[in-house]
Amino acid sequence: MRILQSMLTALVNAPVRMAALGWRQPAGIDNDPEAAIDAVLSATGEVSSLVYARSLLDQIEAMDDSALATLMAHVAARFDLNGDQLARAAAAYATKPDAAKLAGIAATAEPRWMELFRRLNATDGGTVRLVRLRERMLRMAGPSPDAGRLDSGLKSLLRMWFNPGFLILQPIDWSTPANILEKIIAYEAVHAISSWDDLRARLAPEDRRCFAFFHPSMPEEPLIFVEVALTGAIPRDIDSVLEIDREALSAESASTAVFYSISNCQAGLAGISFGNFLIKRVAQELKQEFPELKRFVTLSPVPGLMRWLRKANPDLAAVFDAADAGFWNGDAAQHKAAFLAAAIRYFTEPEREDGWPNDPVARFHLGNGAILEQLNFGADRSPKGMRQAGGLMVNYLYDLDVVEANHETFHETRAVPLSPALRRLTPR
Repeated sequence: MRILQSMLTALVNAPVRMAALGWRQPAGIDNDPEAAIDAVLSATGEVSSLVYARSLLDQIEAMDDSALATLMAHVAARFDLNGDQLARAAAAYATKPDAAKLAGIAATAEPRWMELFRRLNATDGGTVRLVRLRERMLRMAGPSPDAGRLDSGLKSLLRMWFNPGFLILQPIDWSTPANILEKIIAYEAVHAISSWDDLRARLAPEDRRCFAFFHPSMPEEPLIFVEVALTGAIPRDIDSVLEIDREALSAESASTAVFYSISNCQAGLAGISFGNFLIKRVAQELKQEFPELKRFVTLSPVPGLMRWLRKANPDLAAVFDAADAGFWNGDAAQHKAAFLAAAIRYFTEPEREDGWPNDPVARFHLGNGAILEQLNFGADRSPKGMRQAGGLMVNYLYDLDVVEANHETFHETRAVPLSPALRRLTPR
């Protein structure tokens, strides 16, 4: 099979050789995307379909946004499903259900552009090119019903192609190839990596770990990665975790694994969640390597807190918006109790219509079965940390023995599970 795959790839990448075999590419498809689409969908041979699909992708990637929007509207209109045919197929099945009539429903219930995406995906590098295409589609202004339908279909295909069962968990360390390390620096979305020394401090010491999910079709493109600190206690601030010149802890003496940064890397896979699988897989890997680990926690940002507080308590928000370096040495203490009380309200009294917690990071971790363990006042005094959360960071605790039960309970009740210490801070 590998030999056959190599032969097909060689043929696709060298159409001139195919001419010697008597194959001729239809005229015009290299500069007419609509003709290329027709050729892709009408091709009966695997090799010709791959060549046409590659030509179409080349043209799409050369288009400006206006031309791409026009092409997407054409695809959505011309290759949509036929509602009348689907209705007749469903009526026939309702009259006399059998396998043939069920197959008839399946054949008419899917737009033809779904098959177009499948054939584009089959080209060499097609998966990553479709991910980039979806990233571009999401970024383009002016969403339309046509674009929405195409995105919904492409997203469903990507969700199948990026099923967690296909993903490969790989450790990222100082020996990882430089091209991937450069992407870790570029994709870090929580705590920016300022230099190679900064990256080395996160990867090289024995009490630091990093893991990423990869897909076989994108072996040099991390999908998501998590940075982990092995510590002796639950950390209360980010500076102690990120400190470059700190003294490393012996990994065998660590009792706590701290997930302090989780970064999604591929904007084209937005809405396809990998983080929940990543955290649980990494926790299992670490527990196997270090059986003495007792706690698995996060040190997480609270990105929506100050936006909420500016509406809920403008006077208190103004204090933290105006905070400077000297604030933490003087005035912070007198505002701490009020600020933490407001934070508890933010986490436990949702204002969303669907009843889920206000904070997106909370929704993610609590939805994965964690509990809100600890609030850390003044834990991130960086400009970003102050702007988003007034310096607050929180720890979510993953108790591996009850994480699945917590997941089920949270999705049933939507009640925020709190540690005993935080329950004592909650108004009764």
